Amino acid sequence: MKIEFINQLQAFMEAGGDVLWAIFALTFLLWMLISERILFLKINLPSLKADKLKSWKDRSDKSSWKAHRVREQMISEMNRTLAQGVSFIKTLVALCPLLGLLGTVTGMVTVFDIMAVVGTGNPRSMASGISMATIPTMAGMVVSISGIYFKTYLENKTKVELEKFADELTLGGVS
Repeated sequence: MKIEFINQLQAFMEAGGDVLWAIFALTFLLWMLISERILFLKINLPSLKADKLKSWKDRSDKSSWKAHRVREQMISEMNRTLAQGVSFIKTLVALCPLLGLLGTVTGMVTVFDIMAVVGTGNPRSMASGISMATIPTMAGMVVSISGIYFKTYLENKTKVELEKFADELTLGGVS
């Protein structure tokens, strides 16, 4: 069963051509980054947030100009920490369909090369080029669509967590 799956996966990757390997590598990187961000939000963020809030609550001065700047700095640092890697995830999500399109172009070039050598009378010989044209496109779209969901989730979660954090950093007597 396991060997059969590996053989089918290898046949699929070969049918998609070299571009499919690049999409696979980007997919792996994309999901590693998404996983890291989700784990950060679930595991590391609560303690980081608690440390920063404790630091703020331990301050005696919360209403002066300097306290406002310290609060702004803490919010800015939290924003940077929360948004870390999300722009790279967005880039990878946008890159996957473009790589799929590259696979389409290289697959069609292969089809035209075969047509130039063999002619149009042998559709079986053109099938590998057509596979190289369609499989990477499909793979790039699937990765991108699934990545869009998690990119949006991470952006929204980051925004909500930042707003909650800013609300928890209460000011004493706004001037």
